[in-house]
Amino acid sequence: MSRTDDFDSLVFDLKSDPDRDVDVRDGSLYVKGRRFAYLVGDSLAVKLPSNRADDLVAREIATFLEKEPGEASHWVAINDVADWGELAAEAHTYAHGPLPGGAS
Repeated sequence: MSRTDDFDSLVFDLKSDPDRDVDVRDGSLYVKGRRFAYLVGDSLAVKLPSNRADDLVAREIATFLEKEPGEASHWVAINDVADWGELAAEAHTYAHGPLPGGAS
């Protein structure tokens, strides 16, 4: 399976849950008009709070891509497909807020 196929599978999973309200535009995942994930090369880029991004980089799970000017967040790249679902969900929650029926 190619990384594009892996990304398409992730998109399908996220879009299958109507509570997530995920939109796909130009190869990026959005919620409430905020981009939270996209495919970059063979990695999934996700936007996370700086402290979480720092932790993932320190544990060599991710690498830094860019920091949003004036924001307390970082874009990081995740290479291991096994981590994509969990970290895309974290990025979604960071951009959206807790889902209905979830932790508040």
